[in-house]
Amino acid sequence: MKSLSGVSTVTEFILLSFPCSKEVHVILFMLFLVSYILTLMGNGAIVCAVKLDCRLHTPMYVLLANFSFLEICYVNTTIPSMLKNFLSETKTISFMACFFQFYFFFSMGTTETFILPLMAFDRYLAICQPLHYPVIMNNHLCMNLVALCWVTAFLCYPIPIYFITQLPFCGPNTIDHFVCDPGPLLALSCIPAPGIELSCSILSSLIIFITLFFILGSYTLVLRAVLRVPSAAGRRKAFSTCGSHLAVVSLFYGTLMIMYISPTSGNPGGIQKIVTLFYSSVTPLINPLIYSLRNKDMKAALRKIHMCTGISQSK
Repeated sequence: MKSLSGVSTVTEFILLSFPCSKEVHVILFMLFLVSYILTLMGNGAIVCAVKLDCRLHTPMYVLLANFSFLEICYVNTTIPSMLKNFLSETKTISFMACFFQFYFFFSMGTTETFILPLMAFDRYLAICQPLHYPVIMNNHLCMNLVALCWVTAFLCYPIPIYFITQLPFCGPNTIDHFVCDPGPLLALSCIPAPGIELSCSILSSLIIFITLFFILGSYTLVLRAVLRVPSAAGRRKAFSTCGSHLAVVSLFYGTLMIMYISPTSGNPGGIQKIVTLFYSSVTPLINPLIYSLRNKDMKAALRKIHMCTGISQSK
């Protein structure tokens, strides 16, 4: 901390992460390192499969590849710093680095809440408007919508973060979390900031509920359309294309709503960390399994990549 006009000002924070013995930290380091590598490999495999297999150059798989790329970016906002913390004695993060992590962590999460409804909208068009689907949802429109999701998400939080950085932080500087989260950060401010706290809560609530209601509305229409399909095989095929997405939506939104409807909701620190860990690290790890295990085309593309890799290595 530095002194400014007789008042100590925080220049760095301590991310407490998971306080435990050094031996347990080493075990956690190995566990999260393996999880991190598997997440990168699983999501990277989906991106490569969609890029290399011409049969997957359709909006549905383009969206899936973008979603997997987003998951790779998402875990990189938290896991590397967490791994560093496990082996660090000081566990410090600079003031600016903390807020940069805050910005990218929330921007990536917001991008995910925008892309998931876009994937639901794609399934709605494919099932409810099958004749018009190739004309409406072409690859050009798909990529434009994806770009809009990214740009809009990254424009949501600069203003709230700017106002939080202007708050006086004069100590203590220990954040009981593994990521720079708005709740613990606002709690460290020397003065109460109910306006900023309420603004963050309203913004998060609007993003979560509007996108969730859009997804629920899309799948309500999809369900109505599927139930009108005369053949059981047709209904199973329609449900299988939506089942993976619904599983991912349930995992992501279920944990997200616990945390960010109210940034300082009074959840115990341990519960906050576990819930945040689940949607920021566990779901990116299992999402590739959910999508690849339930999708025949994706499994075929991944097998093709595996065979090509094996042949090139044998040469």
